[in-house]
Amino acid sequence: MTWATDQLDILKTGNAELPPVVRTLQLGALNNWSEGRAVKHWHPSEELLNADGSMFGGYIAALADQMLAFAAMTVVPDGSAFRTVNLNVQFIRVARAHPLLIEAQVISATKSVIVVEATFLREDGELIARASAQQMVVPFSAG
Repeated sequence: MTWATDQLDILKTGNAELPPVVRTLQLGALNNWSEGRAVKHWHPSEELLNADGSMFGGYIAALADQMLAFAAMTVVPDGSAFRTVNLNVQFIRVARAHPLLIEAQVISATKSVIVVEATFLREDGELIARASAQQMVVPFSAG
């Protein structure tokens, strides 16, 4: 176990004190994780939608960044942290007020970079978006 996987276990319980940015953006935590993988069922609230009922793309990018980070946390070495150095989001369909299944997985991990990908699926299995990121591994700093 590492600081990161310990944190994922706490988040998975649903009893974790979420950081202010996560509370403000209503990102929530995660439902499950295993090595190289993170999963979340997410339900958008009405105040997160555009006037036409669609979701703002930047919000989906924020969810992607969070879930990609959760996947990276499953493999980051103890004594290290990481920073997103590249984030790409591909929008396939318009997201609306429907629940989403967001799954993220590690594609590659080296001493210096963790590559992660995520999919956003509606309950009926329709693909809404894909995301990918590169996470630069850095020395852990508790401050």
